Amino acid sequence: MNKDIKQAKELAKQARITTLEITYRAKASHIASNFSCTDILSTLYECYLAINPSDPNNKENDIFILSKGHAAVGLYAILAEKKFFPKEELINYGKNGTELAGHISHHVPGVIFSTGSLGHGLGLTCGVALGKNKTTSTSKTICLLSDGELNEGSVWEAFLFAAHHKLKNLTCIIDKNNLQGLGATQDIINTGDLKKKLEAFNFTVYEVDGHNHEQIITALSAQSDNNKPKVIIANTIKGKGVSFMENNNVWHYRSPTTEEYNLAREELLNNA
Repeated sequence: MNKDIKQAKELAKQARITTLEITYRAKASHIASNFSCTDILSTLYECYLAINPSDPNNKENDIFILSKGHAAVGLYAILAEKKFFPKEELINYGKNGTELAGHISHHVPGVIFSTGSLGHGLGLTCGVALGKNKTTSTSKTICLLSDGELNEGSVWEAFLFAAHHKLKNLTCIIDKNNLQGLGATQDIINTGDLKKKLEAFNFTVYEVDGHNHEQIITALSAQSDNNKPKVIIANTIKGKGVSFMENNNVWHYRSPTTEEYNLAREELLNNA
């Protein structure tokens, strides 16, 4: 096994355990939304992104924007593991006055933009990518969206913008777990054949298992066709890693009880 892939899997395991712990402690929500994208985030930060933790605002760093800002805890956990800030600070998550807000905050080292109002992150990333294209920068720009977020018209405007400006340095990753706050995405607004739609928008599209680190890094590293921007549709399981949370949409807003926390922690610890 590639050393980086092995480390990405270890990072994902630790990030899920940390996410569970600090969500339980803060009596917060969105734990299942965090778990669905943990493997994507761990692959990005272990295998792909070039960002200096000691100088996170350096203009030569790659840019990552978490558009699904409600998955803040999982990203905080990974940033702490990668030494963007001390892990001891995670205990403050969700407390009044802390920088570790419930939705991702740019006050946290390693976070470029605050998000959480869905539909904004991709437009921001497109602006950054366009600016980078006008310089000699070789920095990569990555945006992670939720599939429920595709309900927002601003996302499709950003897709049009990216293709029109041939933002070959842009990669969009869609965390497609098929659930959103109030139900199944296909029942709320059915996007149909997402791959065909995005190809029609003039993107190079890859579809992967969003929990398979090898498939994720292969798609990230693949070249786009004819200077097109790239989309990776990552098929995921909401609540991945804890059997009683998987594909159970009650965990969009719930926090675990003490009994549930103990059961989930034991399961995560025992996962390969």
